[in-house]
Amino acid sequence: MIADDQRVVRDGLAMLVGLMDGVELIATAADGNEAIELVAQKRPDVALMDLRMPEVDGVEATRQIRSANSETQVLVLTTFADDASLFPALEAGARGYLTKDATAEEIEHAIRALACGKTHLDPQIQERLVAAVAEQRPATEAAAADTQLADDLTPREVEVLKLIAAGMSNAEIAATLVVSDATVKTHINHVFAKTGARDRAQAVRYAYEQGIAG
Repeated sequence: MIADDQRVVRDGLAMLVGLMDGVELIATAADGNEAIELVAQKRPDVALMDLRMPEVDGVEATRQIRSANSETQVLVLTTFADDASLFPALEAGARGYLTKDATAEEIEHAIRALACGKTHLDPQIQERLVAAVAEQRPATEAAAADTQLADDLTPREVEVLKLIAAGMSNAEIAATLVVSDATVKTHINHVFAKTGARDRAQAVRYAYEQGIAG
C-alpha cells in the first residue's frame, strides 16, 4: 500500500511496486485519513508513507496505523531527513525510513525487510541515529550518577531503551553499542522485567512517560 500526497510521485511509486516480483500493490491513498482507513480495511503487510500530507500528516497516520494494526509495518518514504521529521516518525512506530532519492532496489529491499519483521533505515539516517545517541550519552551518564534511575534501570539499559524508542532493531542496537546480539537481548529482557513492559511498544511508551526518550 502507498500513501503519498503528490499524484505524480504516487503513480510512479505504484508503477515501481507493481514491477516487484512477489509484491502486490493493493491500494493507494491521497492523504493521511485515507491511508488510515485503507490500512484498516485491507491490512497490508507494509504501508509506504509520506510525511507531508493533507488532513492528517504522515507521523500521525503512522501512529494510528501502528496502534490499531500492529501487523502492518510502516516504511516512510519522504523528501525530509531532518531530525524534526525523522525522530517523530520513528517514535510513531515507523520501522523503515528512506528518502525519495532512494533507488528502486533500495525501496524493494526495504519493503521486503519490513514484511519479514525487520527494520530498514537509509544509511544516512542510521548515522544520524548513532550520532544522536552519542550526543545524549554524556547527559544520560551524568543523570545516572546524580540520581537513581527509574525502576533501577542501569545506564546501559537506559541506552538500550532509548534505541528501542528510536525504532532500532536488536541488530542495529548491537552495532550502535558495539556489543553482541545476545547481550542486547539480555538488556532488553532486563528492561522489560524492570518496567513491566510486555513488548517493544509498551517499552517505548514507558520511555516517553519517564522522560527517557524524546
